[in-house]
Amino acid sequence: MGAAADGSPSGIETEVQRLLKVDTTTWYKKRNLLTLYLLLVPAAIGVEMTTGYDGSVLNGLQAVQTWQTYFGSPSGATLGILSASYNLGGLISLPVVPYVNDRLGRKHSITIGSVILVIGVVLQASAINYGMFLAARLIGGMGIAFAVSGASQLLAELAYPKERAVLTGLFNASWASGSILAAGVTLGTYNMASDWAWRIPTILQIAPSILQLLFVWWVPESPRWLISKDRNEEAFEILVRYHAEGDRNSAFVHAEFQEILEQIRLETDNSRRRWSELFVSPGNRKRLLIAACVGTFTQWSGNGLISYYLARVLSTIGITEKRTQNIINLSLSCFNLVTCSGSSFLTKFMRRRVQYLTAFVAMCVTFAIWTGCSASYAQSSSQPAANAVLAMIFLYYLSYNIMQPLTYVYVTEVFPFIYRAKGVAVLQFFTRGTTAFNSFVNPIGLDSLQWKFFLVYVVWLVVETIIIYFLYPETQGRTLEELASLFDGDVSAAMEHKLAPADEDGSKPTVKQV
Repeated sequence: MGAAADGSPSGIETEVQRLLKVDTTTWYKKRNLLTLYLLLVPAAIGVEMTTGYDGSVLNGLQAVQTWQTYFGSPSGATLGILSASYNLGGLISLPVVPYVNDRLGRKHSITIGSVILVIGVVLQASAINYGMFLAARLIGGMGIAFAVSGASQLLAELAYPKERAVLTGLFNASWASGSILAAGVTLGTYNMASDWAWRIPTILQIAPSILQLLFVWWVPESPRWLISKDRNEEAFEILVRYHAEGDRNSAFVHAEFQEILEQIRLETDNSRRRWSELFVSPGNRKRLLIAACVGTFTQWSGNGLISYYLARVLSTIGITEKRTQNIINLSLSCFNLVTCSGSSFLTKFMRRRVQYLTAFVAMCVTFAIWTGCSASYAQSSSQPAANAVLAMIFLYYLSYNIMQPLTYVYVTEVFPFIYRAKGVAVLQFFTRGTTAFNSFVNPIGLDSLQWKFFLVYVVWLVVETIIIYFLYPETQGRTLEELASLFDGDVSAAMEHKLAPADEDGSKPTVKQV
C-alpha cells in the first residue's frame, strides 16, 4: 500500500483511528494517564535539560572571569575543542547505543546514560586543569547519547497516541529549561571572587541526571519493546492501565495491542536488525537521509552561534559588559522555553511539513536581517543597528523554536520499530557531529570574519529550506504502526485492519482477546 499524494500513508481509517475519535475524554481527566505523564517529566522528558544546561553554562562561563583566569582564557580552536568535546563524547558511544536500547530496553538506556553523566559532571566540577575539564566533558557526552536515545523512544512508544507528538516535542523543549537553570546560576555566581563562581554552575549540571535515576523506576517499560521480547502479557497490562484506565475490555486497547503485535511480528519476520538493511531498500535509504538532514539542520541553522558563543556574538555589536551578557543569556533562555513549549502543542494540529517550512522560511528572513544589521553596526557603530540585531536574535529563535520540537517526533515517526533505535542513533550522530564541527569552526569564523561569517548561514538556510520542501514526507495524524507503510509501498499490519462495523460508542472489539 503506497503513500498518499502528500506523503502520508494511504487514506484508510483503521480501527485504532476510529476508536481514538470516539474517545473524547481529555488526558488530565484520566487518573492513570495523568500520573504516567507527571512521572515522565523527571524520568524522561527532562533528559534534554542536561544538553540545554551544557550549552548555556558554557556560554555563561565565558563571561565568568575566574573561569577565564583558571583555564587561561581559551579562545579560537582551544575554545572550539572544549565546546565540541561534549558532542564528540556522544559520537564515541553512539555505535553501541542502539544495541543497548534494543537489548536492555529504553529504561535501562536512560539509567546507563544518567550514571555516566553523573560521573562526567563530578569530574568536570573537580577539574584541576584544561585537560581534565575537557576529558570530563567527553565522558558526559558519552552518557547523554544513551539517555537521549532511550528517553525519546520511551516517550514515543509509551504515550497515548493523541499526546505522543506533544510529549516527544516537550522532550526537545526541555532543552530550554536546562538552559534557564544554567543561565540563572551563572548569573548568580559570576561575580564571586573564588573558583566556586564556575564550580557551582558546573556541579549543578548533575541535577537532571539525578532526577532520572530517582524517577525512572516508577515508569513502565515501552510496551512495544516488551512485545519485541515476547513479553506480551506485560505489554498488554501496561496498555490497559495507562491507555484504558484499567479497563481490560477496552475495545481501543485490544485494537492497539493487536496492531502493535502484528506490526512488530511483521517487521521481525523480515529483518535481522542489521545496519546493512538500512541501505538495501529505497525507502530505508530515504529514512536514513531524512534522519541525517534532521540532525544536521537542527544544528547548522545558525543556532550554534547563540547556543555556545552568545557572548562573542554580542561583542560584535558592542555588548561586552559581563553582567549584561549574562542577563541577555538568561532572558533568551526563558524566551526559548516559552516559545518551544508552545510549539510542542502545535504538533497536535499543524502538519509536519507546514511546521518545518514555516520555521525555515522565517529563519531565512530573520537571519538575513540580523546579518544586514550587523554589517550596519560594523560600519557605523549605530546603536539602533545594535538594538535591531538583538531583536533579530530573539525573532530568529522564535522561528527556530517553531520546528525545534519536531526533531525526535519526526524521526521516531519515520522509522518503524525494528529500526527506530538505529534511526535515533543516526539522528544523534549527525546532530552531535555537526554540533562538534560547529563548536570548533564558529569561534574561528567569528574571530576571523566577524559579522561576515553570518553570510554562510544565510545561504545554507536557503539550501536547507529547499531540501525540506522536496524530501520530507507528511507524517502527522497517524499511529507509529500505521506509519510503517510510509515508504517502499510496504503494507503495515495497521493498514490491514480496515474500519469495521461497530457500535456508536466504539465498544465492539474487532481484534482477538488476550
